[in-house]
Amino acid sequence: MSGYSFDTETAKERLRSELGRAGRTLRFVLQDNAAKAGFAVIVAFGFLGVFGPYLAPYHPIEDTLQQGGSMMRLQSPGGKALLGTTSFGKDVLSQFLAGARPTLIVGLFGGVGTGILGFLVGLTSGYFGGRVDEFLMRLTDLTFALPFLPMALVILSFVTPSVWLITAVLVVFLWKMPARVIRSEVMTVKERTFVKSARARGAGHTRTMFLHVAPNVLGIGFLYTAYAVGWSIVAGASLAFLGFGDPTTTSWGRMLQQVFRSGAIRTAWWWVLPPAVGIGAVTTGVFLVGRAFEEIVNPDLQTEQE
Repeated sequence: MSGYSFDTETAKERLRSELGRAGRTLRFVLQDNAAKAGFAVIVAFGFLGVFGPYLAPYHPIEDTLQQGGSMMRLQSPGGKALLGTTSFGKDVLSQFLAGARPTLIVGLFGGVGTGILGFLVGLTSGYFGGRVDEFLMRLTDLTFALPFLPMALVILSFVTPSVWLITAVLVVFLWKMPARVIRSEVMTVKERTFVKSARARGAGHTRTMFLHVAPNVLGIGFLYTAYAVGWSIVAGASLAFLGFGDPTTTSWGRMLQQVFRSGAIRTAWWWVLPPAVGIGAVTTGVFLVGRAFEEIVNPDLQTEQE
């Protein structure tokens, strides 16, 4: 790859080229049947995250279902409650539909934030090397040394948890893995001829980093961002299950926490399965798409499987 000056036409041409490459990558990924299934699950999850609360037949917290003048406690699936009710008479289907949105927010923004922060740290560390690399990698080591769950619980013990605060906590602790991988890739790319040529022609560090080095490691960055979405969903659900989720919203993790606390986790299968299957399906979907994308980023995987 050769260097390029940053004028308007070049930028437009570069954008068209990147969009075309992204389209070809997506078509290649979707040739894999497992990735197609994973992509369909992710699209369905995104739809529920956006429209789920509007599709819910009842309010997930305020409405209490009644039958014959008494509360419908732990009712199995039936006509009035298609997925049954909780021990508090709440509609499980409504909680499931409404719970997709906070799960989506934590997964999407936690994953993207993790990917962006890890990418920038890895890019800066790998490109500059020396003391900058030493400082950022020691910081990364410190993050690896700190256990996620205990530290997150300590932080959330002193504040009122919210979806956005939980998302920020996830980003603070999960960026370490993409940072390490991106750094290794950048250290290889920066030694290539086109990067040295750009520097020799007077390109500054910022331009060299973001216009010459970064595009060549974006694939790895996207891959780890996709995986980070899955990590964020699982981590967010774990925090909610432990009672450190947003108390003002219904999430899939909080549904599991409530059924556990009610003591009905071994009997009210209709209350357990929807959030458990939802979390499992989405994280599996992300993994299947990421696995197919990884074959593009790392062609050696294709060779090993052939």
